[in-house]
Amino acid sequence: MQHIVIITSSYPSTENGSEAAGSFVADFAKTLSKHSKVTVIAPSLTTSTEKPSPHLSIERFKVPCLPLSLLKFYKPKDCFTIFRILRQGNISLTQIVQQQTVDHIFALWVLPSGYWAKAMKVKYGIPYSTWALGSDIWSLGKIPIVKTLLKQVLKHSHRNFADGYLLQQSVKSLANCDCQFLPSTRCLNITTAKQLSPHPPYRLAFLGRWHPNKGIDLLMQSLQQLRPNDWQLIQEIKICGGGPLEATVKSTIAKLQSQQRPITLQGYLNKAQASQLFLWADYVLIPSRIESIPVVFSDAMKCLCPVVSMPVGDLPRLIQTYHVGILAQQVSATAFCQAIEQILNHTPQDFATGLNQATNDFSLEHIVPQFLSHIGTD
Repeated sequence: MQHIVIITSSYPSTENGSEAAGSFVADFAKTLSKHSKVTVIAPSLTTSTEKPSPHLSIERFKVPCLPLSLLKFYKPKDCFTIFRILRQGNISLTQIVQQQTVDHIFALWVLPSGYWAKAMKVKYGIPYSTWALGSDIWSLGKIPIVKTLLKQVLKHSHRNFADGYLLQQSVKSLANCDCQFLPSTRCLNITTAKQLSPHPPYRLAFLGRWHPNKGIDLLMQSLQQLRPNDWQLIQEIKICGGGPLEATVKSTIAKLQSQQRPITLQGYLNKAQASQLFLWADYVLIPSRIESIPVVFSDAMKCLCPVVSMPVGDLPRLIQTYHVGILAQQVSATAFCQAIEQILNHTPQDFATGLNQATNDFSLEHIVPQFLSHIGTD
């Protein structure tokens, strides 16, 4: 059996729903372990070893702080911490490579994980692949020295992947190399078949960080612009998550509730709770200002929920290709309000064919064999 090492800077250690970015990594590793022996190497605040299944083990190495994304290369006080983390990650990966036969290293993400993987290729000849996120290419790629390092990691890899179509093109342009689309998605435990609502009133849901990038403030403004006849088509709206715009969210919700609008507030949801939310909902709201392909999109597809979305990142392509929702005409509260009004005049059944196709394409049972085929270990 092939042995694949996944080295990642984000892997979940809690179940409270605040580590969604690492949640799909855990599900990817679990599904991959059905085909290969898998060892995950990830940072943690404590050193530990876990073996959740016969072909999956998790080695955590100690770092001073988490998440690593908060550390900035341009901040002098962070430089020493970054150096320590780079050194410790390299030591942890080297130990696995020296102790076991490793056939392939999969770096999540290009930095810092690709840096560690590239060192193993140079020293031990082990091929590696990278999986890029937008933060790799669109943020770190703006820093001259780091951009050079990104290019080196991408150019020397066996295969490169990106979790968005636009990001895929950015990777190709940055390093003049090939790159495959590999969506990030997670497994949801769906035990009951969803019945699509045949008529209004409908149930709407938002789940995500209450952060400007996720457009929660625009959503709050949109909801205030809905007309009384729009609200007659709405049974309930649930707003779930948490983040820096909490005060704005809570004050707006309180105002709407005082007007007898059917809207409720919840905190972060773990994966099981997210699944229940989307099985409850008829439509999912994605008001993001900046996005590639959010995990909430694939979650919604798995739960047969059409979406209302801002026209950002890959969402226009996905919604138009699969016909699974309504796009706002522009990134604004008024345009998003109009998109909500538009979808309220549809039934979820109108989107059923596309939802079923997207559910299949964004399943790990479909994605993992594609990954293995690309790296040549299927």
